[in-house]
Amino acid sequence: MTTRLSALRRSLVRLLLQEDLNFLLTNRIPRRFATKLVGRIARVEHPLVRVPALAAWRFFAGPDLSDAATLRFRSLKDGFTRRLRPGARSFDPDPSVLASPCDAIVGAHGRIEGDALYQVKGFPYRLQDLIPDRAVAATFEHGWFVTLRLTAAMYHRFHAPARMTVEGVRYLSGDCWNVNPIALKRVERLFCRNERVVIEARLAGGTPVLLVPVAAILVASIRLAFMDTEPMARDLRRARVACDVALAKGAEMGWFEHGSTILVFLPAGAVGSTDLVEGQEIRAGEALAVLAGG
Repeated sequence: MTTRLSALRRSLVRLLLQEDLNFLLTNRIPRRFATKLVGRIARVEHPLVRVPALAAWRFFAGPDLSDAATLRFRSLKDGFTRRLRPGARSFDPDPSVLASPCDAIVGAHGRIEGDALYQVKGFPYRLQDLIPDRAVAATFEHGWFVTLRLTAAMYHRFHAPARMTVEGVRYLSGDCWNVNPIALKRVERLFCRNERVVIEARLAGGTPVLLVPVAAILVASIRLAFMDTEPMARDLRRARVACDVALAKGAEMGWFEHGSTILVFLPAGAVGSTDLVEGQEIRAGEALAVLAGG
C-alpha cells in the first residue's frame, strides 16, 4: 500500500509541476482570497479540518518530520511552524562563516551588478525596487546576494546567520505570487511585487547585512520572534521600526506560516568565498559564505 501511495504521489507531483498547469493553478487564481482561505483552514484545530489538512500536506509535500520535536500537531499551521528537536540544526561557531538562516533550496546568487540582480537567469530586478529606502539599497550596490527558497515541506523557522544586531525593520505590503522557479521565469520583478519584510542588521564586526523574507501564495504570514510582541509582520505597517536587538548566531528570528523565500545581502567586499550551487538543498546553520578577512 505504501509503495502504491508513493507512486501515486510521484505521478501527481509530476503532473502538478508541468509548467503551464502549475502556473495556472498557483497564480491564475484569486491569490489573496486563496491565501486568506488557506490561512484560516491552517489555523483550525478541530479534527474534522485538522486531520484531512495535515494528511493532504503530508501526501503532496512529503515533509521529513524525523527531526521534529513532536508529531502531534494541533493544526496545519502547527505542522508548518514546527519546532525541531534540540541539536537538530548546528550553526558553525566560526565568526567568519555566514550561515544559512533557514532550510532552503539555493536559487540565484552572486555579485550584484551595480544595483541589478537576478531572480532567475534573464529576469533582473533592482535593489531600489525591492528596498524602497535608497540609502539602505545603496549600501549593498556591487555587493553579494543569495536567494533561499523554502518549500512547503521544509522547516519554516529562520535564524540569525551570524552574531549580529538588528537595527531596523520595515514591512512592505504586496501581492502573493508563488515564488517557485516556474513563477520566477514568468513574473518580472516578482520579489518586488510580493509582501516582504526588510530586516536591517549589522554583524559583530560592523559589516551591514540585510535579510528580506518574502511571502508567497497561501498562508503568506511572516512572524518576527525578535520583536517584543512577536507581531505578524504586516502589523508593523509600512513605517520603519528602529531596533537595537542583539542576536546570537543561530538565534530564532521568526517563521513563515507557509513556504517562501529569504534574500540575504552583504555589501561589496564582504564575501571572501562561497561554494554555493544553484539548486542545492541547504540546512539552517550550514555555510553560505566565508566573510572577507575570515
